[in-house]
Amino acid sequence: MSITGDDEIKNFLPVNKKDLNILGWKECDFIIVSGDAYVDHPSFGSAIISRMLEKEGFRVGIISQPDWTNPDSVKILGRPRLAFLLTSGNMDSMVSNYSSSLRKRKNDSYSPGGAAGRRPDRALIVYTSLVKAAFKGIPVVIGGIEASLRRLGHYDYWSDKVRRSVLIDTKADLLVYGMAERQITELGKRLSTGIKIEEIKDIPGTVIKLSEKDFNYYADTTDNLLRLPEYQDILKDKNKFAESFRIQYENTNPFSASILAEKTDAQWVIQNPPQRPLSAEELDAVYALPFTRKYHPMYEKEGGIPALKEVEFSLAVNRGCFGACSFCALAFHQGRIVQARSIESVISEAECMVQNPEFKGIIHDAGGPTANFFHASCKKQEKHGSCPDRECLFPEPCPNLDTDHTEYLKLLRRLRKLPEIKRVFIRSGIRFDYLMEAVKRENKSNKTSGKDFFSDLCKYHVSGQLKTAPEHISPGVLKLMRKPGNRVYREFEDKFREINKIEGKKQYIIPYLISGHPGSGLKEAIELAVYLKKQKFIPDQVQDFYPTPSTISTCMYYSGIDPLNGKKVYTAKTPQEKAMQRALLHFHKPENRKLVIKALKEAGRTDLIGSGKNCLIR
Repeated sequence: MSITGDDEIKNFLPVNKKDLNILGWKECDFIIVSGDAYVDHPSFGSAIISRMLEKEGFRVGIISQPDWTNPDSVKILGRPRLAFLLTSGNMDSMVSNYSSSLRKRKNDSYSPGGAAGRRPDRALIVYTSLVKAAFKGIPVVIGGIEASLRRLGHYDYWSDKVRRSVLIDTKADLLVYGMAERQITELGKRLSTGIKIEEIKDIPGTVIKLSEKDFNYYADTTDNLLRLPEYQDILKDKNKFAESFRIQYENTNPFSASILAEKTDAQWVIQNPPQRPLSAEELDAVYALPFTRKYHPMYEKEGGIPALKEVEFSLAVNRGCFGACSFCALAFHQGRIVQARSIESVISEAECMVQNPEFKGIIHDAGGPTANFFHASCKKQEKHGSCPDRECLFPEPCPNLDTDHTEYLKLLRRLRKLPEIKRVFIRSGIRFDYLMEAVKRENKSNKTSGKDFFSDLCKYHVSGQLKTAPEHISPGVLKLMRKPGNRVYREFEDKFREINKIEGKKQYIIPYLISGHPGSGLKEAIELAVYLKKQKFIPDQVQDFYPTPSTISTCMYYSGIDPLNGKKVYTAKTPQEKAMQRALLHFHKPENRKLVIKALKEAGRTDLIGSGKNCLIR
């Protein structure tokens, strides 16, 4: 969004000494250093944390994308009174900088003009080193997605090895994981009363480190402590790595999780249980904070921040996900308990949004990690959290699963009635098996939310194409992904076509597919390619499996073991096989011909080479 003028700048938090002088501040209480450009929008973690601290009365400064080759770049606001808060930004810096094939990315949508190269690899390590070199003895707290998913020993795809907790590697004083509103405000209150950061050991959603001596006393005086396999053991033994991951996964429920302890060399890393989810009222309060919803004017000359365009006219209505897909890290970051805002809160934000002179009447999205998860999965989850021994949707939907879509449907209908709004799209993803279960149960109970939602979805909330995520069609691969069988997806497709025919609309489903996921060999990749050929569908959305930290799939990729049952899993690891699997999904492309033929020959499927109607390639 285009913004200019000194009056606009005053609405932002200070980014330099000039701003401090204008505000009449001698110093900041906290300074946030981020790998993202400064965008004061609730889709950016730094914006939420800074505004939360501001609400508590703290003075917060922002240093975005400092020059990591120059220690002076973190001195521009001076020394904070309480602490530096460091984050790589909305993405892990390695994911931001490299593709799944380990090629350097050419663009970064979180940087001015989309230019790459503004954030370093392993940003938290680099930023902590910068800050500690510039200010001796200053407390340093790390947070955000990079800290959250690397908080204990983890497999690092980019170096192809098991790395230590990022708290150890950075030498920071404290790590905050998950959605950190509660943690950061509690930390601020304690530091402001004079409590030293090394004395703060018990805030849920934080990770601390202790010496061997201090740990022995801590262990003797702490209940509910569970020791993980030591770092040296998971480094040498993949079975131990899988065991450690399983224990971590089983302790992501804030209502029942143990304190986890992992010995790393001469230190102990202690993970406190996750912070409890926010109530609807608390979540509403977060989104009511005084965000400008703009990027800082200093980026205007460089073309602004592309990432803002994706969310500027979108509404985040929920967080968390009980879908529990193996390749997703949400269980470790936002958690499996869905938290939704009130309808009034979302409507209020929409009414504010339409006042923007650049708003054209289109809300691009009203959703979250999974758009149609608008409440906890069941009444039990609201009080006790997610079940430790089963998933809500896998392998079959739980009998206790609440599939009611009524509240989400009410929200969408309220949004459509606002006079300034022409269309409301849903682009953040529909969980199709959850919707089909709602329709199925509706047929038995006379409820109307499933069918009505499906009808409204097709009639009002699809812009010609609906993106969905079946991911694969092989039963074995889908089982490892913890996704429903292909039959459910086909039923969803049939229902989608049926409703669109009734409505007289020509709309299409665009399925999202993953190649090279653990469990997928050439046989399974060919099975998917043959299915696509029979469906006469050329996939647009194909993603090579990307082993990012702290997912079940990444654990399987590295260890060759399903950590939840101990069974061995085949994984394609060579660049050649991964390239063949991806090429099979685009078998029609001339540039993939050699790879497709090689794959078919290796798999003994030369019957698919020729002029027959079922052949993949001539």
